Amino acid sequence: MGMYMEGCKWDTGSEVLAESDPKVLFTMCPMVWFIPIKAVDRNETGIFDMPLYLTMDRKGILATTGHSTNFVGTISIPTDKPSSHWTKRGAALLCALND
Repeated sequence: MGMYMEGCKWDTGSEVLAESDPKVLFTMCPMVWFIPIKAVDRNETGIFDMPLYLTMDRKGILATTGHSTNFVGTISIPTDKPSSHWTKRGAALLCALND
């Protein structure tokens, strides 16, 4: 079981986000290796903070924290385009596709 990408795909050659292929809605996300770092050491350039959702719905019950119960968090993904490019395309990671 893995994560899915919506609104983009992973380019294994250049190791950055790329445009989705025509008529392909979802692609498998490559394995993600989480490495903890200090916030001051975080590189902000060439990174898109992609939202991660449990399901495709991208909605849920608003919890007391102010976040949706469907929203998990963001994952920093390398890109060669501005973050606004992927935001306009609705790029996101999904833990599961609806049946």
